[in-house]
Amino acid sequence: MNVTMCGKFRAVKTWFPDTLKNDGKYQFNDQHFKEYCTNQNCDSDLAKINAVSLFLFNELFGSSDSFTINAKSNINIVDYIIIWLSYMLSLNKNMNYKNIYDFYEENIKNGSKYNQKITEVNAYNSYNDLIDKRKDLLNINFEDMSKFYDAFNTLCEMYSGLDINNSNCDICLKKSKEFAKKYDDLNESYNNTKGSPYSQLLSRLSNDYDNFKNIYKNPQISNFPILPTYSRRSVIKKTLMSIGFIFFAVSIFFGIAYKYSLFGFRKRSKKHLKEKLKK
Repeated sequence: MNVTMCGKFRAVKTWFPDTLKNDGKYQFNDQHFKEYCTNQNCDSDLAKINAVSLFLFNELFGSSDSFTINAKSNINIVDYIIIWLSYMLSLNKNMNYKNIYDFYEENIKNGSKYNQKITEVNAYNSYNDLIDKRKDLLNINFEDMSKFYDAFNTLCEMYSGLDINNSNCDICLKKSKEFAKKYDDLNESYNNTKGSPYSQLLSRLSNDYDNFKNIYKNPQISNFPILPTYSRRSVIKKTLMSIGFIFFAVSIFFGIAYKYSLFGFRKRSKKHLKEKLKK
């Protein structure tokens, strides 16, 4: 994540807002996206979303210069495009998609513009090639992706709020607390298992938050929240498992001790009885 990337997403949010109109329609300013529409006409909601997705890929990865700045230094920008795409698709309840994979199969996989070669770049052949590297994210459901979008949006507002010297940001302390709360909620999800696509996105957000703190040259940074390393849920689970194991071990120990003490008692009783009979 960087200021340039967040600037592109801010522009998209202005020209294609992430809220629907009262009539349930997308707010689409086609003058900025016409060249990405079929025959310069985006006549459906899917066409509009697809056009803006292509716009983002083109702006961030469409030339050797932009690719060098964005892809080689931070290929994970693709993750944020996927998050944005998932969120925008989720707004329209009439679309029969459970996750972005369905959209990918119909619109991206064989789409000619997604498969055009990126000029003067050897690392990746096309936008589709970039997406394929992060294909494991495509099956995260829209509900979870919406939460990631909220956190991503807040973090991007922090990057966009930096002044030219990275030394002042009037909204950053407030936004950092908002971001930390959203991150914490995501971190507590039952989907957050080590190595999963979900945890990969969490790691991405955490790394970009830490990166922001490294570039923000202001004493205010000491007041920024520290993100949790582990979920409270998993810590509690491990604690309960440890307690359960200890209880089990103690039970076995006392069981064995009782068995041997009972055996010893019986042995002494028999010996005492024999001595009594001899008399």
